[in-house]
Amino acid sequence: MAPHEFCGVVGVSLPGRGAAPYLYRGLRALQHRGQESAGIATSSHGKLHTRKGMGLVHEVFTAESLGSLRGSLGIGHVRYSTTGGSGIENAQPLALKLREEDAALAHNGDLVNFERVRRRLQAQGVEFLGSADSETMAQMISVEYARTRDLEAAIRRARHELIGGYAVVLVVGHRVIAFRDPLGIRPLVLGELDGGHCVASESVAVELMGGRLLRDVAPGEIVTLERNGEVRTSPGATNGETAHCMFEWVYFSRPDSVAEGQPIYNARTRIGERLAREAPATADLVIPVPDSSRPQALGFSSVSGIPYAEGLIKNRFVERTFILPDQKRREEEVRVKLHPVPGIIQGKRVVLIDDSIVRGTTLREIVAMVRAAGAVQVDVRIGCPPIVAPCYFGVDMKERRELVAAGRTEEEVAKVVGADSVHYLSIAGLVDALSMKAERLCLGCLTARYPVEVPVERQRFQKSLEEF
Repeated sequence: MAPHEFCGVVGVSLPGRGAAPYLYRGLRALQHRGQESAGIATSSHGKLHTRKGMGLVHEVFTAESLGSLRGSLGIGHVRYSTTGGSGIENAQPLALKLREEDAALAHNGDLVNFERVRRRLQAQGVEFLGSADSETMAQMISVEYARTRDLEAAIRRARHELIGGYAVVLVVGHRVIAFRDPLGIRPLVLGELDGGHCVASESVAVELMGGRLLRDVAPGEIVTLERNGEVRTSPGATNGETAHCMFEWVYFSRPDSVAEGQPIYNARTRIGERLAREAPATADLVIPVPDSSRPQALGFSSVSGIPYAEGLIKNRFVERTFILPDQKRREEEVRVKLHPVPGIIQGKRVVLIDDSIVRGTTLREIVAMVRAAGAVQVDVRIGCPPIVAPCYFGVDMKERRELVAAGRTEEEVAKVVGADSVHYLSIAGLVDALSMKAERLCLGCLTARYPVEVPVERQRFQKSLEEF
């Protein structure tokens, strides 16, 4: 079972054009990153127009509602809750006041210290409507803006207080402002679009809005999209260190996206090739767990010489399993969501390729399904190293006790999921497949060493927890 999606953000400034249709298309492109709620906020002559709701993008917005979102600039958001409950009060964009101007903010990521900052703001008289860390960020910027009367300075001051991974879009007055955490943990890109500019969580959103990718927003950089279509940038105060989330290449980003100059599809294919070399198998078929494991499975098949087959078909029109109310319901839904192709698996030795495994419950159901379809052997290969520690920066896996790899060997995990064998990609293999240096990546969930200070956890430059 792969980790849950977290959130996606998009922002546009298009002189002489309505922003809402572009934002809608951008959010549709990012739907895989968040499926609980969706929202758009636009600005027309400094007046804010907002619509948001629970559900998928096409469920929240109609032609009529998009028509009511006037203005040539705006922001959008799709959400999966990682911090703060699933409810309309936490749906984004969040409306706020920045001095006398109406504004709205949308955010992807998690703040590890938001509760402490929230309590401090409450002690200063700030009132909160929801429980999401995004509201804490919005209020922190508002407080600092009231003090400095300079919005970029307020963002920089707030960023010193807010620890974690984040990509943020903010619409205020006649501009859209976007910024990224100082280590670039969460992704954000800049593009050209119909005489204006845009920002988004992934390059595919820029392209499906009809734009052209320019570059990644640099870690810590503040980008301002003016209403005349021009762009201003303010570099962040960073030392060049980065900690890009490796899950963008392993699972989260669409395969047709590019992150930090690395095409996602190519990286996933290399993961599968490296996995075949590290953990070979004797089998008749290589079968991916659809959809995100296809490139890995193709890479594995290419190197191993074992034929590739689409042995499992995904039903795209079933309830989203990860938001069902209990684990039993989620496991039952797997059997509705995936179905083996009759005859392909019968009597075959199968290598089942999955991009990652977190809790193991869904994979156990899939292995049982493949066996029931007649497989005589099921060997599982995982295109990600064992996840042994929580993520605190926007991925929904915060409890060690839920992680199937924590404290278990590969043989023990194989017993849990009912496979003949389980082998993971090594950390060295992952780093090599991503063509990036390990010190430029966030590998905290694989190593239990984190790029920023997390209470009772190790930082990646520490030798032991006792060094705190």
